[in-house]
Amino acid sequence: MSEPSKELERESILLRILWMVIFTIVWQLAEIILGGVVLLQLGYRLFYGAPNGGLQGFGDSLSQYLQQIGRFGTFNSEEKPWPFADWPTPRAPQDNEPHSIPPAAHPVVDEEPKL
Repeated sequence: MSEPSKELERESILLRILWMVIFTIVWQLAEIILGGVVLLQLGYRLFYGAPNGGLQGFGDSLSQYLQQIGRFGTFNSEEKPWPFADWPTPRAPQDNEPHSIPPAAHPVVDEEPKL
């Protein structure tokens, strides 16, 4: 008869293999999405001359998520990535300030027409 600790360890590694397969599939999907973000950001940069702030934040958090999957898959971390952990918080951009729209020259007043 096998020892209970050996059986638990085998069950644990089989479950980990299952999670690694699932996160490998998620990695492939996230990689495609990140490629789309890169292309959108490139187009935005060419059109406006500066990157989009929303795409910067999403791209950074998505790349951190891919890092979490890589760390889990290579046994550098026991913590499973999102949805088991919080989604990574985007960091501030290092060199590129996002495109911003300057405020209107005069205040816009939204009034109902007087009859």
